[in-house]
Amino acid sequence: MDQKVPAQERIGKQSYKELITFVEDRAGHDRRYAIDASKLENELGWKADENFDTGIVKTIDWYLARYDVV
Repeated sequence: MDQKVPAQERIGKQSYKELITFVEDRAGHDRRYAIDASKLENELGWKADENFDTGIVKTIDWYLARYDVV
């Protein structure tokens, strides 16, 4: 986000990371949410069109365009 819309101009902070607040883990919450797609890939020949890194950039770009931020 910092590369797309500099935080200093929008929120007066050096980075959007300054807005993140970490909380203690709560009972019952999974520590890992990753999906193992190996069965899909091996048995069905399916492969995701995007990985996380390219997908998150496209998602941020969509939101910025959708809400006219840039």
